[in-house]
Amino acid sequence: MHIKSSKPRKQRLFRLQAPAHARKAFAHSRISKDLIKKLGIKKRSIQVRKGDTVKVMTGSNKGKSGKVNKVETKHGVLLIENLTRRNAKGKELQIPIKTSNVYITDLDLNDKLRKQKLGLKE
Repeated sequence: MHIKSSKPRKQRLFRLQAPAHARKAFAHSRISKDLIKKLGIKKRSIQVRKGDTVKVMTGSNKGKSGKVNKVETKHGVLLIENLTRRNAKGKELQIPIKTSNVYITDLDLNDKLRKQKLGLKE
């Protein structure tokens, strides 16, 4: 799905009201240069999945990395296993990080279809 309008208001509205299959496309992150060279990927960014290892580029958690526990396409955020905080009651909660604020350092290549999409050999 493409946004036809160049008006910022309409673009924000489209992203907010987008159906689930279109929101999946918003959950893309950049791939590290080392990983691109290692695997020979021709893409700059790819959809983030559970099991991928990512590194945070911005914010107070900059430089921290970990495996992705969950990808919430509705809000466009990731939950990374090492990034937690305590709430007022003392319970540990995972910090949601936007997909645009991370880059992928290692891919989970257990899925044959994902390998095929990337053009990797088995």
